Amino acid sequence: MGPLMQRLNFERAGFRTLIAKTARRLPFKIDPPSFQKAFEEIDPRWSDQDYWGILKNNARAQTPYYLLTALDLRQAPDGSIAAAPPDQGIFKAIYLRTFWMAAVVTLVALVLAYPLAYLLARLPARTSNLLMILVLLPFWTSLLVRTAAWIVLLQNGGLINRLLIQIGLIDAPMQLVFNRLGVYIAMVHIMLPFMILPLYSVMKGISPTYMRAAVSLGCHPLRSFWAVYFPQTLPGIGAGCLLVFITAIGYYITPALLGGPKDQMISYFIAFYTNGTINWGLAGALAAMLLLATLILYAVYSRLSGSTRLGVA
Repeated sequence: MGPLMQRLNFERAGFRTLIAKTARRLPFKIDPPSFQKAFEEIDPRWSDQDYWGILKNNARAQTPYYLLTALDLRQAPDGSIAAAPPDQGIFKAIYLRTFWMAAVVTLVALVLAYPLAYLLARLPARTSNLLMILVLLPFWTSLLVRTAAWIVLLQNGGLINRLLIQIGLIDAPMQLVFNRLGVYIAMVHIMLPFMILPLYSVMKGISPTYMRAAVSLGCHPLRSFWAVYFPQTLPGIGAGCLLVFITAIGYYITPALLGGPKDQMISYFIAFYTNGTINWGLAGALAAMLLLATLILYAVYSRLSGSTRLGVA
């Protein structure tokens, strides 16, 4: 009886008390034609057809309830699908926030990683290998330790605020932690190697003679870079952006420690419903939607990259 009342109460508040009240009055002898009247005598809410519609929708072993909830949709008692009330529809906004934050992190990581990967690809092998060790150094440190280190650096009395005050750029400490800015800074730092490595591997295979040939034919160096060099790095850009974006949308620890209530991504709510409310059905539905979005993104990238290769060929 407990799981039944809890499950039905998710769809309509008050179903728990209705089931409990009805169960306390059972058993009673009724004729089949008058069962509804007997139920209504126990509680007048049984005269509301919506309660019977909810029972009908949940009569199957599998129901779309959690998947619809993950999309801010509801199944009406008559079986139709409708949008959830505004005060209950929160997951679309959370998904949009997750994708937006992951896109910002991906864009900033690309802007920072592209010139660094270009520098590593153009330097002599000995110097490049030494600098590559510095790029890979964060991988040797725990993610939790790196996130905690950023809390120390970004807090009001942290090293960054103290340095900015000492050099005269600011007069009072800036709020750099427990907000969206702090999450972006930490996530970009963590994601940067994932962007540098694909770019470096592609740039390393581009012969410098292409640029020299374009310049020798009278093309401006910037124009040569944009028309000759940059298109050859598009596979590395696509692979790096895909890797960073997919990894970023699943981040949990960094936003949870460095962000505020409005900076949490979908993984935070998956963990909340898994460990907090023990609602594994909703947690599984949210995770399934996130996995579906990742697969769609990967399929789009594969199609675009395949079209690009075909066009080049």
